[in-house]
Amino acid sequence: MPEFIRSTLLLLLVCLTTVTAHSQDISTEELRSLDEQVQEIKSDVLGIAAELDNLEERLLYPSNTEVAVFIAMEDGQKFRLDAVKVEIDGELASHHIYSFKELDALQRGGVQRVYTGNLATGGHNVSIHMLGKRENGDDFEATNTASFSKGIEPKILGVTLASTSGDGIQIGEW
Repeated sequence: MPEFIRSTLLLLLVCLTTVTAHSQDISTEELRSLDEQVQEIKSDVLGIAAELDNLEERLLYPSNTEVAVFIAMEDGQKFRLDAVKVEIDGELASHHIYSFKELDALQRGGVQRVYTGNLATGGHNVSIHMLGKRENGDDFEATNTASFSKGIEPKILGVTLASTSGDGIQIGEW
């Protein structure tokens, strides 16, 4: 939450405390009205904060340069995924270590966005590296690289992970 919003909320709380301390003889109805006003102001401030977050995301990731990478697991896979690393054009874009809940969600068909960033139009390379354990307890790792072309539209890349099929990683456009 931006600093000015926190400051505004703090100022409102200080004003409320000051008003309450200086007016001992305020009726219950007046206090209730004041509390309702404070709640309305809080609601307005939270709405402004949400709008600012949305604006910040649009400024940081304009749709004409945006690239997103999503991770999913192939149906029926029961291996334990420990970590995924995403490199774009040879530079680290994202690295994620999976919790039990995240792994469970992926195994149930969930999809995770592991990277959102900006790229210039033209050709690029993406490399996906995963670490995990098979059901029998053996460690495994797999890496796959793919080329893609970034146009003026947002680009969405999908990565499907498996411990048993081919190289274990399929990369494609979604």
